[in-house]
Amino acid sequence: MQLEQILLFSIVPFLLIGFLIGKNKPIASEIISIPLIKFGIPISVMGLLLKNGVDKDLLKAAIMAFFTISFLIVLINCFPKLKKIFPNYTLQLGGLIGNTSFLGIPIAMALLPTNTIDLTIGFDLGTTFFAWLFGPYLLQNRNRNNKVFNIKKILIGILNSPASKGIIGVLITYQLGIETYLGEILWIPAMIIIFLAIIVVGTRLGIIIERGNKIFDFSGKIQYSLILKLIVFPIAILFICILLNFSQAESAALILQAATPTAISTILMAEAYKINQDISAKLLFFATIISILTIPFIRFIFFNNLTQ
Repeated sequence: MQLEQILLFSIVPFLLIGFLIGKNKPIASEIISIPLIKFGIPISVMGLLLKNGVDKDLLKAAIMAFFTISFLIVLINCFPKLKKIFPNYTLQLGGLIGNTSFLGIPIAMALLPTNTIDLTIGFDLGTTFFAWLFGPYLLQNRNRNNKVFNIKKILIGILNSPASKGIIGVLITYQLGIETYLGEILWIPAMIIIFLAIIVVGTRLGIIIERGNKIFDFSGKIQYSLILKLIVFPIAILFICILLNFSQAESAALILQAATPTAISTILMAEAYKINQDISAKLLFFATIISILTIPFIRFIFFNNLTQ
């Protein structure tokens, strides 16, 4: 299945459903997103870990994704000029956290050799962990005057994060010896959760239209976050792959994951914590549409000779 088919048959219908709901029931986005974060994301993390297990390639890609995103977040907030371009964590997360599980992995399976699947899943795991370990803390503690990180609050935020709950669930599952059985079961609700999250995006777009706001209004520096997500971040991963002497197939798997559009998790956090919901919805919407052009272009330029 090619990228255009994935978008057409997997995302667009659920966006339309959400759009209609948002125009008629604006409160629906918050009603859906809060339980998704509390219960759905831990289930998704458990399903991903239990179904695929952990090997060397998966761990390598997860570590790369996690620490690259961490470094870029710190870099942006340490330099005033970059901070001015990305003034809030919504733009920063939207420019670095990609929709790897729903788009990235299917795209990799369609375009790349099958032996790269562990790398694609690992990259997804690394971005997911960063998003749900630090995202809630960063968004809820967004006071610009509070420049000193409170270590205690960070640790509490990490322990209470959806990703941590998912990891704890995995550890308990392994202790009970039911990881194989439970992994197959949890994969189904994990996919349902993703579809519900796409509906949340559609509801927010419906709310924007209902209020009379313009979807194509790029105020709030959305364009810079789009450039970061679809161009700058993949280039950064390319340089890291060169430095680490990865093979062409390995580099392709990781760069394509970095090139995926803004993650659904960003809109879920925005809705749950009532922070920059419109910005998050526009970011995800435009990044997804523009990626129809940028992902094939990246593949054509760097990895056109790779086949399954």
